[in-house]
Parts: sequence; C-alpha cells; structure tokens
Amino acid sequence: MSIRGIALTTIDGDSTTLADYADQVVLIVNVASRCGLSPQYQQLEELQKTYHDRGFNVLGFPSNQFFQELGSDDEIKEYCSTTWGVTFPMFARVKVNGKSRHPLYQALTRAPDGAGKAGRIQWNFEKFLVTPDDRIQRFRPQTAPDAPEIVSAIEAALP
Repeated sequence: MSIRGIALTTIDGDSTTLADYADQVVLIVNVASRCGLSPQYQQLEELQKTYHDRGFNVLGFPSNQFFQELGSDDEIKEYCSTTWGVTFPMFARVKVNGKSRHPLYQALTRAPDGAGKAGRIQWNFEKFLVTPDDRIQRFRPQTAPDAPEIVSAIEAALP
C-alpha cells in the first residue's frame, strides 16, 4: 500500500488518508506543545502561508512519546491555534516509535536523512517532505522548518 492509503484520524476525530493531499507536497511533522522546539510551530505556519496556494501543506502529528505533549487532542488544538496561530491540518495524537508506532511512521522512518540514516524518530519536530510521487526527504528535529535545505526542497517539488 502507498503511504497515501494509510488510515489517519484528524484532530477533530474524522477519518481520512493522505490521499486527500495526493496532488500536494506535504511536510509531515511530529509535534509537541511543551517541547523546547515548539517555537518551530511559527516557522511551520509561515511555510503553510507562503506555499499553501501552490499546493503545499504542513501536516502536524502530535505525539507524547517524549512526554512533552498536552493531555487531549482538544487541548492541543486550542494551544496550537491560540499560541501559534496554526492553520495547517492537525491530526490525532500518534506514536512515532516502538511496537505501537502508527503505520504512517512505520513507513516514514524507513526514509533516510541527509546523512543516510533511517530508523527511529529522534525527538519532536522531525520532518518528512513527501512529494506527489511519494518521494520522501527526512529532516531531523534540529533542522528549522525555514532552513535553506527544507525551503529549497519544497520549492523544487512544487509546480
């Protein structure tokens, strides 16, 4: 099965898949509200505003695997919208590592980063750029969303 067919749940509880974004470039990010990297929400929102009209979306996947996420999807949604002005699509909390890892992250973690290393999610705010033809580029948490390598990868993938 393509990565686009994996079942997902939105932060509002609706069922969906990445097929809804089949013709778009998406940046999938495991996010956390109480992380030192949470200011990346602002940069992610700027990417959303800058490139959305060209066929791009940031997709936020909250995870509490590093014990830095709020207790409920409603709390996460409220925090993201009021603190960071998030307008990009958010999804229900997922596990990104371990035996209970969400199928999306089972697929994503096979992709290597720029140094050729695949495997476990290192921390919150790990980023995966997925193109309409399902090519995946991986960027580690410390790489800011507006870093030149991410911006150039987005621009290269957009029409």
